[in-house]
Amino acid sequence: MKTLLIGFLLLFIAMILLGIGVFFSKKKEFPSGHIGDSEAMKERNIGCATSQDAEMRAKKNPLEELLKSDEYNYLH
Repeated sequence: MKTLLIGFLLLFIAMILLGIGVFFSKKKEFPSGHIGDSEAMKERNIGCATSQDAEMRAKKNPLEELLKSDEYNYLH
């Protein structure tokens, strides 16, 4: 029980310190934790997995296009 109380106290102190950092910063917001918002990752052309997945889903798959085409249906 004592360990749990100490853990909650440390967590509370950490949250208070983060809040103070936000309160006194010029941006007034927490720093973004997303990979795509990091300048170092942008330089390496690395984005977040969600964005990359959406980009890949937006691309047309040539095999699917062939299977949907009239020429393929004519042959089979």
